[in-house]
Amino acid sequence: MSTPLETVSKTATIQEAATVMRDKEITALVVTTDPPSIITSTDLVEVAAEGRDPTDVQVSEVMTESVETVPPDLYLEEIAAMMTGLGIGHLPVVEKDDYVGMISSTDVTAELS
Repeated sequence: MSTPLETVSKTATIQEAATVMRDKEITALVVTTDPPSIITSTDLVEVAAEGRDPTDVQVSEVMTESVETVPPDLYLEEIAAMMTGLGIGHLPVVEKDDYVGMISSTDVTAELS
């Protein structure tokens, strides 16, 4: 699990989100919306592939809304099953109403291998 959790505003630009991901060496950010949303490096690649200007595109235009979350005490096998079943690579970790981190498919693979 990546901690502390890195977040981005839905009004941030794709360039700003990409800069945070690069600087923090991560591939996803929770977007501070209610319910929570997420933006991933795949979303950034899609913007670039479409030839859109990353300084003009806001996170809200490409984020995935209302994402699944997991509690910190969920078994890793259950997280892996969720990721596989839902076809996703990142899950925000929530304890009570606080975001405490992000778990990625890379985290799951590393732990289970």
